[in-house]
Amino acid sequence: MKDLGDIPEMMTEIGRRARAAAETLAFAAPEAKRAALEAAAEALWSARAEVLAANAQDLAHGRDKGLSPAMMDRLALDEDRIAGIRDGLRAVAAQDDPVGRVTEEWDRPSGLHIQRVRTPLGVVGVIYESRPNVTADAGALCLKAGNAVILRGGSESFHSARAIHGALQAGLRAADLPRDAIQLVPTRDRAAVSEMLTMVEYIDVIVPRGGKGLVGLVQREARVPVFAHLEGIVHVYIDKGADADKARALVMNAKTRRTGICGAAECLLVHRDARALGQRIVDDLMAAGVEVRAEGLEGSVPATEADWGCEYLDMKIAAKVVDSIDEAMAHIRRFGSQHTDAIVTEDDAAAAHFFARLDSAILMRNASTQFADGGEFGMGAEIGIATGKLHARGPVGAEQLTSFKYLVTGDGTLRA
Repeated sequence: MKDLGDIPEMMTEIGRRARAAAETLAFAAPEAKRAALEAAAEALWSARAEVLAANAQDLAHGRDKGLSPAMMDRLALDEDRIAGIRDGLRAVAAQDDPVGRVTEEWDRPSGLHIQRVRTPLGVVGVIYESRPNVTADAGALCLKAGNAVILRGGSESFHSARAIHGALQAGLRAADLPRDAIQLVPTRDRAAVSEMLTMVEYIDVIVPRGGKGLVGLVQREARVPVFAHLEGIVHVYIDKGADADKARALVMNAKTRRTGICGAAECLLVHRDARALGQRIVDDLMAAGVEVRAEGLEGSVPATEADWGCEYLDMKIAAKVVDSIDEAMAHIRRFGSQHTDAIVTEDDAAAAHFFARLDSAILMRNASTQFADGGEFGMGAEIGIATGKLHARGPVGAEQLTSFKYLVTGDGTLRA
């Protein structure tokens, strides 16, 4: 590796190595990729004391920076969370390999037989902030999909990411796969991010995973294609046909289970005919320590225009009474981020209307928005939740990290 002081030269070398590794991974045996991930899971668990020590350094750095409690929660690891990362690696390892899978095939009158087959994207660049588990999730999913990956974690999780990356490297060594398949940018210098965004010769797609500032920067400056992961401005709409007990439990879980994740509810919308239920929900939230910024309900403080469309990632939520389901949907279209939005109702027609008329990446009925997660969708893990509409949308797992090619077979077939 070149001198870390020369960021462009360093990133170019990382890119070259990633491209070379991607060429090998494109035809790596499924058994080798599975073995690498299983070995990485074992290495991570064996090194959990070292990972916790590294995380303690990051937590101290976060406290010195004045990170909010929600951000500190995102950053923090304990033995249970490390076990969760380990289990995620094992889950990805156990999945069917997407590379080479025939998704469609057909015959033409000309005599051609055509197959559409999944193929790796090549090199994926992942730029993320404080959550150290993304190191393992992104590394595992890219490897499973036959891609090399360049990981650039946030300064807050610098030490934790390095410790987790060490386990991934151990897995690659054990399976005799190129170590350059999963590289971690070894500097906090933001210049490395700027370099990644323009590395069109070496990186095929960028996945930003973080707050509005990071995603905005990537979308403004990237010359490499981007899988956008916008902020999670998540709405829960309480319809007039909602079951009271379900609604109270669902909103409490959606807001308070973990406030710092992108699936946490940030805005509560209540049909006017369910206002009494909405008030009980607001009272529940306030009793749990949530600040409710309300309009049409008695909350902690009155809501302002700035509260609509705000991703708090904290023990705060906006709440508003609406006159109809259509007004609720209009509010979501105006202030949402097309990430995840939910309806609570026993009315099938209302739920169908909500599902048909909104175009968020994830729409839910009578379920906590905290389920907006690739692991909960059966993907083992996720590299992020894409809110754009091209190529990948919603949780991005291994399958979404592939493209496709057409295999065309003839028998001396000539075109007239």
